[in-house]
Amino acid sequence: ARAFGLNQWHNTAMIEIDLAAEFPGAAGYLNTASIGLPPQRGVSALTSAISAWQRGDARAPEYDVAVAAARKSFATLVSAPERAVAVGNQVSALVGLAATALRPGDMVLCPEGEFTSVTFPFLARGDLEVIEVPLPALAESITSRTAMVACSAVQSATGAIADLEAIRESAAAAGTRTLVDATQAIGWFPVDARQFDVTVTGAYKWLLSPRGTAFMTVGAEMQELMRPTYAGWYAGESVWDSIYGLPLRLATSARRFDLSPAWLSWVGTAPALQLISDIGIEAINGHNVGLANSLRRELDQSPTDSAIVSLEVAPGFEPARLEGLATAYRADRLRVGFHLYNTAEDVAKLVAAIRR
Repeated sequence: ARAFGLNQWHNTAMIEIDLAAEFPGAAGYLNTASIGLPPQRGVSALTSAISAWQRGDARAPEYDVAVAAARKSFATLVSAPERAVAVGNQVSALVGLAATALRPGDMVLCPEGEFTSVTFPFLARGDLEVIEVPLPALAESITSRTAMVACSAVQSATGAIADLEAIRESAAAAGTRTLVDATQAIGWFPVDARQFDVTVTGAYKWLLSPRGTAFMTVGAEMQELMRPTYAGWYAGESVWDSIYGLPLRLATSARRFDLSPAWLSWVGTAPALQLISDIGIEAINGHNVGLANSLRRELDQSPTDSAIVSLEVAPGFEPARLEGLATAYRADRLRVGFHLYNTAEDVAKLVAAIRR
């Protein structure tokens, strides 16, 4: 851990983590903004769970332990009470639940070029007015007509960070509800979910989890406004007593919005989130942003607070030309992201490849 600069005091004890052992194949991997790499502890947990399943030893209620552990870890990461956290499988489904709080004709304000998992659920309703404005103008564009403002904390294509404090203050002054997609943020960027009516987070990127796990935080007022459209047995106050028969008996917390979990995905998610918690968002933020800014300096760019770097490329550029480096191509630009398994060597390799 010292080699990565990621030591920090945690619960009065120094946590030292061998990141090379946790991520043995991470060299040159710069594509966390697309898919995060699983830590070895997550892979081991999944391997054990798959073996138990194959032997016929799997028992459904036992998976609740992983779901509960992941919910608790996530709540800690976003400074929210556990009773405000719902679990799901993808961001768009959770945004769709948040959209049930709106009335026909309500106006939703979003940034231009926003990830469509945030915008499509509102548009698909067919009875809402969805307006786009440039991200820097989002806060100042909120008016009393704006029923909800919805945006990503960190933009997927560019890595641009939204001014969440300005958005929150403007929304509060206008009586506007707030929804923040923290998928590209949680895991390296601090977000206090208590400041917003709803947050949604897919865990398969910066939270290093299997695809198929997601989280939603819901404020107390929004819990009353939203409809649990997808309610099933897992949304019951007592899950295993909610499998059969009437009447409706949903949880009194945000668990009423829970979607039935994809069990194996949660087995891998719980240890991944514990790793993030053990290291700490502050330490990871300093590490990630430090590497991203070292790349920017090498390319004569100004530093920013983002772990995602978006680079202009010449027409006809093919990411495959960056041999041995995993990157992405988004919005006609080269996108790279730095996470806790990256090192200065990855920056040097990328700079050399770009110059070639």
